[in-house]
Amino acid sequence: MAYTYHELKGKTIQDLREIAKTVEQHEAVQGYSQLNKGHLLPALCKALGIDAHEHHQAMGIDKPATKSKMHALKNARAAAIEAHDPEKLKSVRRQYHRLNRQIRAHLQ
Repeated sequence: MAYTYHELKGKTIQDLREIAKTVEQHEAVQGYSQLNKGHLLPALCKALGIDAHEHHQAMGIDKPATKSKMHALKNARAAAIEAHDPEKLKSVRRQYHRLNRQIRAHLQ
């Protein structure tokens, strides 16, 4: 059966170990019974040829563009501090906070 990253991530460690049992002696899943979910999941993706970053593309977030906006906001924050402009500082901090929360929400 063909799995996706999202399906594998939703499975329990026991289910993942059962799947690893069926994979034909791929070096990525050797010692699967000793691996925890955090290590077994990428190993299974490698053995089954699944793109482990599929979930990032499905969410529709452009992380590099968001990070560059955040970098520009950091510079604007420094300028607002230098100019002693509390209104501009508050605005920039809120924008930065929203972008940071957006990135974190899409990574899960």
